[in-house]
Amino acid sequence: MSVWQHVGDDLRVAIRLTPGAADEAIGGLWTDAKGTTWLAARVRAVPEKGRANDALLALLGKRVDWPKGAILLESGDTNRLKRVRIIGGGRDERRLAALLQTWVEQT
Repeated sequence: MSVWQHVGDDLRVAIRLTPGAADEAIGGLWTDAKGTTWLAARVRAVPEKGRANDALLALLGKRVDWPKGAILLESGDTNRLKRVRIIGGGRDERRLAALLQTWVEQT
């Protein structure tokens, strides 16, 4: 199963976030006990008052070159496992999917 899904005109991405990391990065996979795969991401921000979530959305927006307001946290507000929606991402799915795939293939 892929870490992203085409949902209407949008893309939904499953991400496992590690806050308070030494560096910010997106890449690699993490598999939960149920066998679901998640794209791994790390941010420097701490998980207080939504700071880590905001840092994740900013990092993702910068890396995919997408408007900040068009990337939303769909679920996982207080959990490491998050679903992020890229509004309108389905219209540019080829480019975004290729980029996401390069991150998935990182170790």
